[in-house]
Amino acid sequence: MFSEAKVTEIYCMADDFFKEFAIQQETYMIKDTSHKHRNKPNRMSAAEIMVILILFHSGGFRCFKHYYQEYVCKHLPHLFPKRVSYNRFVELEKEVLLPLTIFIKQVLLGTCMGISFVDSTPLRVCRNQRIFVHKTFKGLAERGKCLMGWFFGFKLHLIINDKGEILNFMFTLGNVDDREPLKQGRFLDNIKGKLCANKGYIGQALFETLFLDGIQLITKVKNKMKNSLMNIADKILLRKRALIETVNDELKNIAQIEHSRHRSFNNFIANALSAIAAYCFFEKKPVIDIEFIKDRQLALF
Repeated sequence: MFSEAKVTEIYCMADDFFKEFAIQQETYMIKDTSHKHRNKPNRMSAAEIMVILILFHSGGFRCFKHYYQEYVCKHLPHLFPKRVSYNRFVELEKEVLLPLTIFIKQVLLGTCMGISFVDSTPLRVCRNQRIFVHKTFKGLAERGKCLMGWFFGFKLHLIINDKGEILNFMFTLGNVDDREPLKQGRFLDNIKGKLCANKGYIGQALFETLFLDGIQLITKVKNKMKNSLMNIADKILLRKRALIETVNDELKNIAQIEHSRHRSFNNFIANALSAIAAYCFFEKKPVIDIEFIKDRQLALF
């Protein structure tokens, strides 16, 4: 759980962002002069809503309703004096989805220093036994397959640096190939140098395309593939690819990005985005120590 000083810091960052966001939004919005609209602000500000969502993923809570009613309303009234009912809060969540996404993309993401790791992880929305009776994501989620078997839901594609910081992320359907996001240029914005991945990203055309963009895709080879010479530094980096697996594990087991209690798609997106934002504020992230020694060889400890 974040300390009150950390909560205040998060709120200040969110409030400053939303003030700028409101100015930019007003600039690009089309004004309707034919009718007068009552533009009354909500009782609870967008920054407060976003901070409450982020705090949920940092305290080990499992039920958001219990967290809001029993923790926020009873123990944090001094931080959130203008609280609304739980049902009203759920209605207001969808209004912060777009600004929350931009806040993560523009403020919270890390910086690529030349070494990155990419991977995807499934976000299951129900158990396999309940796929045919599941209604919330009917027509939205898809069946996919990962190393742990078949699942029904979506995929989270992540790119992180050697410090465990998220560089970019993308949500796709469960049946989308892991290589598809890499074929979209915007997913690789500000990514450079070496990009380590598992065998699911093997592809000659993809390797050549990324290489022309200044990105070297490093993967292991499959058993029946023709082997090729690999730099010892690249082999060491591939051994450190478990770093991104650790990030996925923290997102699922600490930030609770995956669960089967969603009642709407908006709730799913709000939960996933706030979990990613909460991870970005974690003080301790999984890291690897990289040093360049005098003979220009890469050393990892």
